[in-house]
Amino acid sequence: MRATSFFLSLFCIFSFFTASKASSSTEPLIIGIDADLSAVAVEGGIAITRGVELAVDEINAKGGILGRQVKIVAKDHRGNPARGVYNIEQFSQTPNLLAVVGGVHTPVVLAEIDVIHEKNLLMLVPWAAGTPIVDNGYTPNNIFRVSVRDAEAAPVLINHVKQLGLADVALVLERTGWGRSNLESLNKAANEQGINITGTHWINWQQKDFSEDIAAIKRAKAEGIILVTNVPEGVVVLDEMAEQNMNSLPVISHWGVASGQFASSLANPISDFNVAVLQTFHFNQQKNAKAKRLLEAYHNKYGLIDASAIGGVTGLAHAYDLIHLIAAAADKAGSIKVDELRSALQSLENVQGAVKNYTAPFTQNRHDALWSKDYFMTRFNENGHLVTTGTQ
Repeated sequence: MRATSFFLSLFCIFSFFTASKASSSTEPLIIGIDADLSAVAVEGGIAITRGVELAVDEINAKGGILGRQVKIVAKDHRGNPARGVYNIEQFSQTPNLLAVVGGVHTPVVLAEIDVIHEKNLLMLVPWAAGTPIVDNGYTPNNIFRVSVRDAEAAPVLINHVKQLGLADVALVLERTGWGRSNLESLNKAANEQGINITGTHWINWQQKDFSEDIAAIKRAKAEGIILVTNVPEGVVVLDEMAEQNMNSLPVISHWGVASGQFASSLANPISDFNVAVLQTFHFNQQKNAKAKRLLEAYHNKYGLIDASAIGGVTGLAHAYDLIHLIAAAADKAGSIKVDELRSALQSLENVQGAVKNYTAPFTQNRHDALWSKDYFMTRFNENGHLVTTGTQ
């Protein structure tokens, strides 16, 4: 009788663990999103989310990743670094987590780097451009980016200054880790290309008055402004330029102003200004089959809209490509374990994305997939939408 009870108990324990293992191998895999979904960069956050959603729809329609469906869990950090760290800690307790997709703000991602590595999570970055995000000193490095890299953006911005025939420009930078990252790379690029920086002017988040700085830029006879801010601060700068009759001064902008309703927030029409904006993706620029499929899927899911009017389109395309890259890595590794996924990401070859064909998107020592040759400048049309040169 005792022997029967003993074997019955063993059978129950074995059945429990077998059922648990079967359940865990069929439960959906989780893609986390940690982005600003309600504050100053909400348009960028929505674009990133939609890029993830469209990629996941395609992947699930083809059977998922390693036979498992993929589910999205989104958390709103509202542009707050402390909130971002809290979100990452919460994701670290999420079963079946594949990776976390970051958001627009460099300061938030910089604050999250330590906990990402302490918890051994993978982070996929589709927007935040700060160079130290990827060059973070961690080995192994758990952060992979399809986005602008500030060290690579600076030469493109400075080259555009030269193309405009300008010699003296002022820098207007937000007073954050993102602004400081750009200061170093812009100074280096300006020195290399013979451009004189007349002065560096800092603007704080939520600052409302920039009159003294615009007056100083005017006194220094700057022929243009290189702008590195997000939407609210960029609006303050341009509104003050209009107030001091400096609308015609060329503004060469990093892509932060593309993360929200920039043109519609200005006191004057955007056509009153001369603004060029750095980008990596536009449906008028990339015409490959994957980009066309992305646009068709966007229209089917979110409604018909002019391709140039899709907000934060770079975040959309970057996030879309990143999800397909992590799916390709999982297929290659045959595993969702972080260490094996990392290794697979670092050895992927010839993955066609919406942004480009990634011959070798990442290596062990290179976790940025886009470089200066992948960047280009855009401008605003009369409707306040970014368009490529020569398009309306």
